[in-house]
Amino acid sequence: MSSFTPEVQVAIARIRDEITELHAELTRYELVVWTGGNVSGRVPGADLFVIKPSGVSYDELSPENMILCDLDGSVIPDTPGWERAPSSDTAAHAYVYRNMPEVGGVVHTHSTYATAWAARGEEIPCVITAMADEFGGPVPVGPFAIIGDDSIGRGIVETLTGHRSRAVLMQSHGPFTIGKDARDAVKAAVMVEDAARTVHIAAQAGPLLPIPQESIDALFYRYQNVYGQGATT
Repeated sequence: MSSFTPEVQVAIARIRDEITELHAELTRYELVVWTGGNVSGRVPGADLFVIKPSGVSYDELSPENMILCDLDGSVIPDTPGWERAPSSDTAAHAYVYRNMPEVGGVVHTHSTYATAWAARGEEIPCVITAMADEFGGPVPVGPFAIIGDDSIGRGIVETLTGHRSRAVLMQSHGPFTIGKDARDAVKAAVMVEDAARTVHIAAQAGPLLPIPQESIDALFYRYQNVYGQGATT
């Protein structure tokens, strides 16, 4: 840690705290089981990110056992938690951070309904206003890829580049979400599971009714640019 400036050290400590707290949101919203899933956050002002250690129970996570990595996904030696292996999805997260500089947080879960859509290789159609608000259209499907290298990261970047959605359903795997920071990415993970569940239930009752594109555009613009700025819901 001594090689980092005081400002970066403060930023690393803050992100460690934040990432620890945000993992509790995954269990709170029942988006993960056992030790699956992960949250990572970019360290402002440095080519670094913090991610969950591999195979550690959620109730055992702490700022001290989070893993600090560079943007190649390599663990920074002699930093708290460095003796543990980072999440098996670290290479995917690193690839996203290297290639999407606007992204400050990445989340992966195996949440039930979103993963069920991924198992079918089917995008979630934009048929509810909450999806138009949050994702600006359908939630797309990314290619099938195996854990272990940056293949999943490549699929995430290829699918979401130029797309409004902050969520992608990696085929046969599950959802990954991105955000301006880690909290924003966690929000997207919560919202994509809610949308996946609602649209699935609706589809069991009959044909889904599409929302006109101009309405999707208007809803997305309002939610992203006006909502929360003195506007009412």
